[in-house]
Order: sequence, then C-alpha cells, then structure tokens
Amino acid sequence: MKVRHLLAAGAASLALVSHANAAETPIPAAPSSDAEATADPQTTSVGTGASDSGAIVVTARRRSETAQSVPLAISVVGGEHIDSTGSFNVGRLQQLTPTLQFYSSNPRNTAVNIRGLGVPFGLTNDGIEQGVGIYIDDVYNARVASATFDFLDVKQIEVLRGPQGTLYGKNTTAGAINITTNQPTFDFEGKAEVSVGNYNFVQAKAAVSGPLTDTLAARFAVSSTNRRGTIYNVKTNQDIQSQDNLGLRGQLLFKPSDIFTITLAGDYSEQDATCCGSVYVRTGLTQRALNRQYAALAAAQNYAAPSTNPFDRVTDLDSPLQAGNKIGGASIKVKWDVGPGTLTSVTAWRFWDWKPQNDRDFTGLPIVSKSQNPSQQDQYTQELRYNYSGDRLDFVLGAFGFYQRIDTQGTEQHGSASTKWNLAPSNALYNSNVLNGLTARNSQYLKNTSVAVYGQASFKLTPELTLQPGLRVNYDKKDGFYQRRVFDIAGNEILLSSPSTPTKTAQLGIFTPQEIAPKFSDWNFSYDFTASYKAAEGILLYATYAKTFKSGGINQNGVPTDTANNPILASATVKPESVRHYEAGIKTEFRDLNAILNVAIFRTDIKDYQANVNNGQFGVLRGYLANAGAVRSQGVEADFSVRPNERFNTYINAAYTDATYRKFVDAPCPPELSGGTVATGAQVPGAAGTPGGLSPANCDISGQRLPGVSEWSVSWGFEANAPVDLFKQDGLVYLGYDGSYRSSFSSNPSPSAYTQVAGYSLSNFRLGFRTDSGFDIYGFVRNAFDQDYFEQLFVGPGNTGLIAGLPGDPRTFGLTVRTAF
Repeated sequence: MKVRHLLAAGAASLALVSHANAAETPIPAAPSSDAEATADPQTTSVGTGASDSGAIVVTARRRSETAQSVPLAISVVGGEHIDSTGSFNVGRLQQLTPTLQFYSSNPRNTAVNIRGLGVPFGLTNDGIEQGVGIYIDDVYNARVASATFDFLDVKQIEVLRGPQGTLYGKNTTAGAINITTNQPTFDFEGKAEVSVGNYNFVQAKAAVSGPLTDTLAARFAVSSTNRRGTIYNVKTNQDIQSQDNLGLRGQLLFKPSDIFTITLAGDYSEQDATCCGSVYVRTGLTQRALNRQYAALAAAQNYAAPSTNPFDRVTDLDSPLQAGNKIGGASIKVKWDVGPGTLTSVTAWRFWDWKPQNDRDFTGLPIVSKSQNPSQQDQYTQELRYNYSGDRLDFVLGAFGFYQRIDTQGTEQHGSASTKWNLAPSNALYNSNVLNGLTARNSQYLKNTSVAVYGQASFKLTPELTLQPGLRVNYDKKDGFYQRRVFDIAGNEILLSSPSTPTKTAQLGIFTPQEIAPKFSDWNFSYDFTASYKAAEGILLYATYAKTFKSGGINQNGVPTDTANNPILASATVKPESVRHYEAGIKTEFRDLNAILNVAIFRTDIKDYQANVNNGQFGVLRGYLANAGAVRSQGVEADFSVRPNERFNTYINAAYTDATYRKFVDAPCPPELSGGTVATGAQVPGAAGTPGGLSPANCDISGQRLPGVSEWSVSWGFEANAPVDLFKQDGLVYLGYDGSYRSSFSSNPSPSAYTQVAGYSLSNFRLGFRTDSGFDIYGFVRNAFDQDYFEQLFVGPGNTGLIAGLPGDPRTFGLTVRTAF
C-alpha cells in the first residue's frame, strides 16, 4: 500500500507542477486529439470525449486506414475516453461496446466473449483456446486473466467482431480486442492523472516519453489502483472484492532510419486484492431429498446466512480469500520497409503467476475449508508478416508460432462441517466426522503448441468494388497431464485398490483419485471472403463469409468416472469447433450533419460447440468440457454518432443477439432438475423442484439461450461543453453522460429459473473543466442511481439449492485531475 500511495502522491505532484508551468493559450473551437472522433463523419469511435476531430485510424487489418473504410464490424474506443469514463479494464469497457461480454468470478475464471461466443461460461479450463484474441501491441495474450488488469498508457482499443484468423497470429473465431499503447516519441511529452473517490478509491497514472539520442527514444508508464472492497465479511471483519493493482510498462524505440525501427518493450502488472467472494442470494428446490436441501442442512448445524438480502453486501465466508495475480513479459518488434511493403517481426515472451484461495461452499460453515489452485504459465510467440499496399492490390502474408506451458498445483480440503452436510442422517457415519480433513492434491500441466501460416488480399477490381479473400493453415498440438491424490486427516493415501469400507465409500464420494494424460493434435484449414462496394460517397456496403474453426482441446480438470470410479477416457478430449460465419453491413457518413450510421447483420453457426459441463458435486469434478451438437448466434448491430456543432456530440450503439443451442440433447440439467435418483429405463423423471423426485440423466436444452448473453444491449451518451474563463485560464466546462442497458441473461450453462439475472441499466456522469494546455479536472459518479444488479450468479455445489452471487458495484463517485505536457 505504501508504494501505491507514493505513486499517487508523485503523480499528483507531477500534475500540479506541469499545469503550473503550462503556457496559457486560447482554446480552439474544436480541440484536437486522436483519442475520440465522433465529430468527424469518417469515424466509428465509441463514446464521446474531450477532443473529437480527425478520422479514427485503425490497424485492424494490419495496415493503417480509417475505421469507416474497413469492411468489418469494429468499435474503436480512444484512450482519452477510456480515462474519462473510468473504463480502465475490459470489465468496464463492455459498458461502452454492447456486443462485448465480460464475466469474472476471479482473474483465472474470467471469460471474454463477443456476440455470445468465445469461451464456455463457467470455470476456466486451460485445455481449450480463447475464441476472442487479446492483442497488446501485436502480442497475443493467451491468458484471459490479462483482461482483468488496468489498461496502461493506452492510445486506443479496437474491438473486432467475427472471425479474424486470416489477419491475426492466433486463430480467433469470435473476434479480437486489439489494444494499442502510446509509443516512444522523439519529442518530450508526458501526462499524469490522479483520481480519488469513495470506498477509499485512489488511482494514479503517469507516462513520460522523449529522446535519449538522435536515434533512440524511450517511454515509461505506471498505473496504480486501490479501492477497499464493496462486500463486508462479518466472519473475518474484512472488506472483500477490493482492488490493489500496479502496472508498469517501459519501451525503447531504436530508429536509425526512416525505413527501419526496433521497439523493445517490457511490462509487469500485479494484483493483490482481498478477493474473491460471494453473497447469499436465494435458495430453490432441487430433486434432492428434502432433508438434504439447503434449509434442512443449514438448520442441522444451526447455521444462518448473515443476510438474505444480497444487496446488503454482507457475507460470512470462513475460508481465506486471496487473488494474487502477476502477469508480464517482454517483446521485440522489428519493422523494415522492404521495397513496396513492410516486413514486421514480433517476438514475445509472457508469464502468468496465479496464487488464489477461495471458499467453494459459498457459506460460513467449514464444509470446504481450503480451495486453492496456483498456476504458472510461460508463453512464447513469434510472428512474421509482410504487408503490401498498392493501387489495385493490398495483401498481408504471415506466419505464427506459439508455445505455452501451464503448471498447476491444487489443494482442496474439507472441514468439520462437511460430514453432516454431505452424508444423510441415515448413514451410520453421519456423526463420525469422517470427512473432516479429507484432502485432494491435484497436479497438472499443459503443453500447447501451435503454428500457422495465413494471408489476406484486397483486390480493387474497380474504384468502387473490392474483393478480399483470406486463408489460414493451422496445426495445433496439446499434451496434458492430470493427477489427483486423496488423503485422509491422518495423511494416509486413499487408493481405489484399497479394500472397500463404509469410510472409504463416503470419502470417495467427495474426492476420487484419478490420473490421465490426454493428448490432442490436428491440422485445420480455414478461409474467408469479403466483398465491399462503395455505393456512393460516404456509403460502403460489405458482405463476408468465413469457414473457420476453434482448435480441439483436452480436459485439464479431470474427467467423469464410470461405476468402478475409472476415468472415462473418451471424455478426455473435445473435438474442434467448426464455424460458418455470415455477415453483411453498411457504413454511412453524413458529412453535412457530421454523423455516421453503421449497421451490421450476422449469423454464426457452430458445429461441435465446446460447452462447459458441471456435475454439481464437491470436488469430484467441478467442471469439464464436452461438445454440444450445434450453436447459433445471430443478430443485428447499429452504431450512430453525431456532432451537430462543436459544443455537443452524442452517440448510441445497440445490439440484438439471438445466441442459442440449436442441438444439445445430453446437456447437464439445471439445479431444479438435479439431485434426485437418476431415472432409468421406463422411469419418468419428476417435475422440476420436486424434493425426492427422479432426475433425468441429462437434459435436452436445444433452443435455449447461451449463458451470459443478453438479447438486447445498448450504450449511449453525450457530451456538451461551453467556453469559460476559470482558474485564470480559457477553457471549456463540460458535462458528459454514458449510459448502458442489457436485458436479462442466464448465469448457468444450462438455463435455470434460479440463475436468471434480471436486466439492468447503469448511468455514469462527469462534470469538469479542461484547457487546451492539457489540464483537466472533473468529478464523476458511476452507477449514479445506485442500481442493484448482479454480475454473476453461482449454483452452490451438491445440488442443495443454494444460489450465491456477485453483486455489481454500487454507486461510486470521486474527482480526477489530469494534465499533459
């Protein structure tokens, strides 16, 4: 904490000193910045910012071009708007980009999806690929945990929707998030920012850049965020769900000539929050016997949740909580103008170190007394590509290599309340405490190798008509290992080969020893084709078809067992997803009105969709992967922005997404249809929520919506300003507003009435004063109307009917001082 406070104080001092020394110059009618550009009809940037002029330039297709000229659905958010709206990580960015979904119960269990597609909703499994690629300065980040860190010195973020495998190093079937940071400059410049707010919120950012020699420039940036937690744990007298983030980035640019550059970059980020927990939300009847459901189990141990109102934000989790998260790495980018094109090489190494502790029973009882699965990752990537731009032909050719190793060491242990929670009163061991101290130790590793060649060309058949084919050839190989060993409280190992006893049977009902070494390898060929037509000045039509894939995977968290407790090895691997994507859109510019309107319609059909499956048991198998028959995501998106004059601009972005399982006949059942004796033969399963009823072995959820996807999501906002003379400086006083809405969504892989998250709307305001010299001071309020909402709901283990949840942030407010020099 002391380091964070020193950074905050240093940045504040830098801000005040630089403002005091800044020249007082009149502010122009339309201040200039490349951060936001809704003022110019050539732009498609999200939101409204301080400076709205000039076309947004994007590198989505590995070359610089205006966003409105790119024949794909893309949202662009400038660094200044990211800062001014408090959207300092992907979780907050989703409020500005309606088709982006972000879910995180902790940094490891994080999902980033676009149009409902990307990764299965639920506990993270290291054995599959991310469907949404995250790139920072051309470096692929394999761990989605990187999405939980604060953005650091960002110039702009491009959110690309739809498959991007013929343009990017790692294959991405749902889209890509392309983050560009500010680069070293040969002119001295800097910026600093400090924010303070309620919940002891303190955030400080600073960056400085300039020449070291005539051919060498450097840039250094730092960011620190601290905030106390929003949930109070009465058991430990702690505020949980806190923020404690530190980020550092340094870059060196060597430019001996105009045609050759080398950029060396290194970054390090860490999180050390008191995180991550949950609160009691509700209970719902399952098909378990009534005396084995939550109400009876809690009463048997004289337990009651500290509050039955989740928005009291009170919990009593008794296991230690920790979310130690470190991520970083280094890269070398070489760019060389060779003849008519540019050759680029990007070599990178990244690491990830995860040290968690969790409470997996979601209660204040010592049922699961320890749950921790620390992991370490090393990732190496090499990308080589050549870009050519001509009068009639543009193309990109690339090769990509990727190697990743993840090692995980897990410990799960049951406590003194486990026996009475998990064994029926009729069991002779009910009062024996036989499950106390039962421990599973898990060891696993993953070796993941991928190589690919890819390319995309743009043929300008006429000044109006362009054809754009692309292709990719990809090889993936995954080697995994998973071992679970089980020990009793005395440290004696429990083996499947040991003589069967009632004690052993009870203990194996919680943890089953297992060892598997799954492997997967496959070649894949994918392609896409886009045609675009400039119908008139300011009107671009385009249509895309893509046939692509997501690599097959392996189950790294164990697999189901048969009646003899042997692993079902057929479940150790999952087949690749086969993806067919169709999209059409129109991009329009209304120059007389300084407005744009873009509309896209899309449909994505996926065969062998990789779904997350949970069996509802403690520690037996928390989750594994399986192939659903088919999934479809289709919908329409619209983006509109207008700036009628220099004093006002506004935007609205909306998306309708219909993402459903088209065929999933053997899916896991929702909690209301789980927990009873499994129906066999001609037996008829009982009605949902009938205690003691028969449960189906699996459920047909064909036609139901994918988890985490709202049918409707909208973001909108405006900024108005007026010239004033304040603090003895000419400037602008401004009022900004950003709102968002999303309709209800399922928070369970199989839709359940118990885990449906109600729709909600959030409103964020800012009021401030800025000058052309770079000084900016504003107050902000987020979730201004203190909307109660859930980010996620969780089904408690064991089919007891317990539903826990993670409430979204309450109203927060504060003050920001920013300067640039």
